[in-house]
Amino acid sequence: MRAGDVDQLMMMPPSVREWLPEDHLAFFVLDVVAELDLSAFYAAYRIDGRGGSVYDPAMMLSVLLYAYCTGERSSRRIERRLVEDV
Repeated sequence: MRAGDVDQLMMMPPSVREWLPEDHLAFFVLDVVAELDLSAFYAAYRIDGRGGSVYDPAMMLSVLLYAYCTGERSSRRIERRLVEDV
C-alpha cells in the first residue's frame, strides 16, 4: 500500500503541516476521516504482496471529502489540483 503521510518530510518546507494554518479545513477533514471505521476498505486489499501498490484508503477519502467541501466535483479537476496546487 502506498502511504499517505501528511507529516512526510519534503525538500521545503520540512512538513506539509507547515504550509497551512492549524485551523485549515484540510486538517478538519483528516481528523474526521481518522475517526471513521475504514476496515471494510482495508479488508478488500490483498495482503500477499501481489499486484501493484495502492493508495491508502484514508488518504483517498480525505482527498475526495476535501475536494467536495471546496466545491470540486470533477475527478479530472481534482487530479489536476493534486498535481498543480501542492
